[in-house]
Amino acid sequence: MKFKYNKEDDAILIELNDKVIDFAEQSGDFIVHFSAKREPVLIEILDASQFLKNISLRLPDKVRNQIFASPSFGQPQSPA
Repeated sequence: MKFKYNKEDDAILIELNDKVIDFAEQSGDFIVHFSAKREPVLIEILDASQFLKNISLRLPDKVRNQIFASPSFGQPQSPA
């Protein structure tokens, strides 16, 4: 799984696998790209900065503090 942020488009891209994308479906600010066998391949989160702001406000204080205090917060993720 790979995560990418496109600053120009303010979008988070979550690559689930490297299968060929056949089609996509959108619901609000989420676009899911599927293979021909309807397996999710890529998830796009549009208006990502607002999404992250909203989601962080819903986290318990303890969890939010642990995430934002992490030395790796905001650093690029290495492929697993």
